[in-house]
Amino acid sequence: MKKLALILAAAFLTFTGVLAQNVDDALRYSQIFYNGTARFMSMGGAFTALGADLSAISLNPAGTGVFRSSEASLTPQLYYFNSSSLFNNSSSSDFNYKFNLSQAGVVSNILSNGNNTGLISLNVAYSFNRTNNFNELTIINGISDNSSMADYWVYKANGYSKSDLPNAPWIASETYMIDYLPGSTDSYGTVFSQWGDSAYATYGQNIRRIIDNKGYTGEHTFSIGGNYSNKFFFGMALGINSLKYIGHYEHLESDIDNVIYDFKNFTYTDHLEASGTGISLKIGTIYRPVEYLRIGFAIHSPVIYRITEYFNDNITSAFDTEVDGISKYESSNEPSRYKYTFTTPFRINAGVALQVKKLALISADYEFVDYRISRFSNASDNYNYYEENDGIKNILKATSNFRLGTEFRFNYLYLRGGYSYYGKAFNPNEENKDLDYNALSLGIGFRQQSFYFDLAFTGLYDTRSYYMYYDPPYLTPANIETSRNSFMATVGFKF
Repeated sequence: MKKLALILAAAFLTFTGVLAQNVDDALRYSQIFYNGTARFMSMGGAFTALGADLSAISLNPAGTGVFRSSEASLTPQLYYFNSSSLFNNSSSSDFNYKFNLSQAGVVSNILSNGNNTGLISLNVAYSFNRTNNFNELTIINGISDNSSMADYWVYKANGYSKSDLPNAPWIASETYMIDYLPGSTDSYGTVFSQWGDSAYATYGQNIRRIIDNKGYTGEHTFSIGGNYSNKFFFGMALGINSLKYIGHYEHLESDIDNVIYDFKNFTYTDHLEASGTGISLKIGTIYRPVEYLRIGFAIHSPVIYRITEYFNDNITSAFDTEVDGISKYESSNEPSRYKYTFTTPFRINAGVALQVKKLALISADYEFVDYRISRFSNASDNYNYYEENDGIKNILKATSNFRLGTEFRFNYLYLRGGYSYYGKAFNPNEENKDLDYNALSLGIGFRQQSFYFDLAFTGLYDTRSYYMYYDPPYLTPANIETSRNSFMATVGFKF
């Protein structure tokens, strides 16, 4: 049976009394879609074997040793998100955009002996790179003929008395979206079956969900790297990672055609804020056996995050008839705060770069990451996360990512292009088994001896299935297509 409750399903609550960290969270905080300088982005991020770019030191710290002078750069970014959805033959689309910082950094030489053999130079560098954008605005809209989110709340409520109902099922009962079946104290029906008074449930309501997420992950990288005989470049780095995520959605169901007895509408609002800081270590090397060839290799330790979450939710409902003069209801759960540790997978990067005199270069990267070994731990209430971690191990899998970049040089003018592929993270028996990401990029640059200016565009594209709640086999998923487009400009100085 497919574990639909865990697949990209908007972080529902469990009956443990705490927030449920799940596979969706694990994948979100583990995935990296590298951002950086305009040159780095326009070449698809294929810099494991290249170095000499302030974003590349986060990918392979050996790139710190490739610099031949001190350098500083700054890269603002315009991020444009566009989505389209299809649910029960109804389509919707929306977009948002945001200005942010893609990269900022500086590298400085601390040792240079002027020789051509031995330790030729030693550099230190700092760079901030955005590693993922969570900004999203998606609308799902359509008519539901045989399912409601209220059915999910009944599924979670059955077996519990009203006084024991936690979280969303409790506020659903307080707003009369669910209630006891006649003669029962632990079985429930929904307003769509007149709380059990009708043998059959009546649907036909319009469902509209607005997903409005925000946030990012970013990394502050502090690295040291050296050049040995212009053949071996080596480096190591400390990463201080930051995470900020706001997951917010509003789920509205309304009887616009007046086909459901005594029901007008309800709105469920779910709001989650997560913030955290993590730490990681990286080591890498670049080998240049001949002048025109470079081979790179790097290992990234897991990022160990300490995350704080804040959560609140509420329901408002409206009915056709009044009871004691009231036809509208509202209920909210008490806001919750929670802390836990999350550990991402380690990463292995390998790359090769070929330079054609001073006319052009081509670079290719391979990245291995095993999402199955992501782990939650150290909950603030000592919850053990056994089921969640077991779900990660069974639902996710190891995957491979590929990056390819090219650059053509015409005196001071540079033309660039790139492609990136981020592989499938779900096991073959899961609903989103075919979910992968493709990125296309291009750019142009102008470089002089002490100054450079680069422009880049990159687009990241994916298609996925999205379940608004758990109600198999009645609920059909929405099909969502997204594009994440970034426009970047880098200003850099060498000194």
